[in-house]
Order: sequence, then structure tokens, then C-alpha cells
Amino acid sequence: MNDKMNLNHKAENIRKPSWVPVPLAALFSLIIPGLGQIFARSIRRGILLFFSYATILGLLVWRFILAAPRDEGFADIVKKGWHLDPFLIIITILFILLHLWIVYDAYLLAKHRDRTPLSVFFVILVVFFALGWQIGQIDLVNMVTQADEALPALSRIAWPWIKAIEYDEDEIRAVANIEVPCPEDHDPPAANEVGNDPVIVTDLTCGILKEQDGTLGTILRLEGHNFIPGVDVNIMWADPINNEFRQRQGGEYVILIPDENGYFEFDIEMPYRLLPPSANEPTYIWELFALQIAAVGDAHLSQDFILVVEKMIETIFIGMMATFFGVIFALPVSFFAARNLMSASPVTLVIYYLVRGVLNIIRSIEPIIWAISAVIVVGLGPFAGILALVFHSIAALGKLYSEAIESIDPGPIEAIHATGANWVQTVIYAVIPQIIPPFVSFTIYRWDINVRMSTIIGLVGGGGIGFLLVQFIRILDYRSAGMCVWFIAITVAILDYVSAEIRARFV
Repeated sequence: MNDKMNLNHKAENIRKPSWVPVPLAALFSLIIPGLGQIFARSIRRGILLFFSYATILGLLVWRFILAAPRDEGFADIVKKGWHLDPFLIIITILFILLHLWIVYDAYLLAKHRDRTPLSVFFVILVVFFALGWQIGQIDLVNMVTQADEALPALSRIAWPWIKAIEYDEDEIRAVANIEVPCPEDHDPPAANEVGNDPVIVTDLTCGILKEQDGTLGTILRLEGHNFIPGVDVNIMWADPINNEFRQRQGGEYVILIPDENGYFEFDIEMPYRLLPPSANEPTYIWELFALQIAAVGDAHLSQDFILVVEKMIETIFIGMMATFFGVIFALPVSFFAARNLMSASPVTLVIYYLVRGVLNIIRSIEPIIWAISAVIVVGLGPFAGILALVFHSIAALGKLYSEAIESIDPGPIEAIHATGANWVQTVIYAVIPQIIPPFVSFTIYRWDINVRMSTIIGLVGGGGIGFLLVQFIRILDYRSAGMCVWFIAITVAILDYVSAEIRARFV
């Protein structure tokens, strides 16, 4: 019996003879990839190979055109593409290998009727992977070599709580006036008196600015007295029209740290600066000043921390309100989207298909797209985020609820119908008691999704912590951005625990 079954199975796997000789099948696939497989009577395989080959060829041509958009002629474009992106050489070799492999595959199909080679599809996957690597611009070497540059920012995000606490700040400013250029009757500077207040003194009270051609400006010997020890002091200038700017020297901002006596000294070069034509005085007074920000008073929560907490609360309520309205509208819609309830007549069946079609369209549009549309209508803020999530929640919950209704036991429905009950009575007494557990589970799961999605739609102005997060990232405030990330992670973890407890009680 088993031998007979094996013979029958083997007979089913044996294909009919090829329509053309073996060499001709290979030649056809050499000319048009996949054609030899079709003539070898593997029509589906041939069509699949042809369209796979054509797709890869189209993608490869597109990548070469992008690499050499200004060149004309096939040879020039290919050479320029290889020169600018050597990885295209690897993809080209794989593409040629795929072409030859398809020819070999047609040869095997025409020659051996009892087995079907599969290795050609592995080569197709390798070529698609190589194209994906090139299109995605994956550069592992660059990622590894630049990882150390990203470590400072990542460390601020990983542990941002230094920014959560702040102190009241006191600004300490000490100024020295420098005349530019030195007048003809300039006298040597008098000895500066140093009292108990922070002060800076220079060995010269006048000088010349650095020139655009690289001519050095006057070197001033700068001394600071009575500053707070160990706290950074920024050296800055104020030009004659009161524009303030930080001093750069050697490509870095000049930041000095006073010693235990509050003293520092530094040789500083006068900067390069252009003044408007209206400033035509023979001499100008420039202010060289040292700025120190000192923390005073007791510690308290920072404004950024308070703002993050406020926006996180706003995010939670955006998700909650979106879930509430989504459930309210999805509940009635789901009964019209359940085939087992709407297949009683042609009219209800048409309603079923219409409702299903609308739900599929709404669900196919991501919440972030809905958020952009809502921002246009109602403006920036949490209301736009709620509207975006409500639309998507109605479609998603409507689908889940309707599928739960379709999977219920039909026995109670038939029993209720047998009593002569109408459609509404059937839903109330035969459907609802069976769908409460899955409905509760789907609703809690959607609330969890909406809270997480509300952080994303905030990026486009939908309110919540996402809007705040993108602002912090744009100004490179990674510690404040890190607080946002931590609060999102903590909130999602808490909601996951709460939703698990609720499901355990009701499901």
C-alpha cells in the first residue's frame, strides 16, 4: 500500500515533457529570462522569474541613473556609477550571475522531468538583499567609526536626570574696556586695584583687531580675580554696537576655570570683527568681559521636567479620549461589518461590503497622516491628535470587533431566530453575551496602542509629549529629550501592567 502511494506521489511530481529541446530552452532564457522555463512547461515558474528579473533590472537601472544623473550613454552611466558607488559593481556581478542561473535553471527543467531546482530563487533573494543594502545606504564601517561621536549624546539620553534638578542662577560679569585702535597719545595703563568683587584686568587697555587676511590681533594678558572657584567662566566680547559674541581661539570657545582662590590668567587674542559703514568713529571702545553663571539657593524641579510631566499627562489623556470615542463609534459599526449578521438579504450584504470597504480605507491610512490632516482643520494641539487617533481607532476596532462577532458560536443565534426574534433582539440576546470578553481585550489593547501612537503624532503637531520631544531634539537638548524618552517608556510599562490586570479580571 505504501509503495503504491509513493509511486502515485512520484508520478504526480513528474512534469510533462518540454515543448522544446534542452539547449533551446536554455537559449530562450538567455534571450528572455523565464521564457525557457515556460517552454519547459513550468509556466508559473517562468512568469515569476521573468517579473523578478524585470523588477531587479528596473531597480538597478534606477540606481545607476541616480548615481550618474548628468551623464548620457549606457557605458558612461555605468562607469560613473561604478566609480561613485563601488557597491554597484557587486550588484552588477550578482545580476549577471542571476541571468546565467536562470539559463541553467531552464536547462535543468527541460532535461530532468522528475525534479525542480530551487536554487535560482535563493539567488533572487540575494540580489534583492544587495539592492536593499545599497538603497538603504547601510554603512557599518561608518557607524562603528562614528559611534564614539554619538556616545556623549546617547549618554545624555540614557541618564538625563541631571537636567531634572536645577538651582536659581546668579550671573557674575566682570568687564574690561579695550580701545581700538590705540590712540596716538596713549599712555601706559595704570595699575588696577583689585578689591573683593569679581574683576578682570588686562596688561593693555588698547589694541588692534585681527585682520581678514590672517594678520594677528593684539595679544592681551588677561587675569581674573575673586571668581567662584571651579565654575566655568566664559570669555566674551561686546562690540561698539552692543553685539555680544563668545571668544574663539584655536577653534574652541575660551572657557576658563578659576583656581581655589578664584583666580585665572590667559593670553587672549583680539578677535576679527566687521563693523557696519555707519560706524565711522576714529576709535571704538570694545568690552572684554568674563561671564560666570553660579548656582544659588535650594534645588528644585526644573521647568523642563515639569513640562515633560505635563505633556506626558496630556499624552495619556489623548490616548484615553481617542479610545473612548473610538469605542463609541466602532461598536455599532462592527455589527454592520460582521458577515454572519449581514448576510440575511442582498441589501444587508451590500451594507456589509460598503462598511468593510470604508473601514479598510480608513485603517490603511496611518495615524500620522490623519494627524497632519487634522492639524490643517483644527490647528496644532491635542485635539488634532485625538481626532487622528479616533479615526484610526474606529477602523481598527471595527475590524477586530466584527471578526470577534463572526467567530461566535452560531447555535444561540439559530435558537433565537427559531423563536421568531428580529435582528435587534438576536444581537442583544445571542451576540452580545458572547463578545464581551474579546471586546474588553481589544479595547484595552487599543488604549495601549493609542497612548504609544500619541507620542508619534505629536511629532507633526498633534500635541502630547511627542511634540515636545521633537523640539528638544531640534535644539540638541538631549538631556531633556532623554527625560521624554524615559517617561514614555515608564508610562507604556505601567499601562501594560494595568491592561494585563484588567484583562485578567474580565477576559
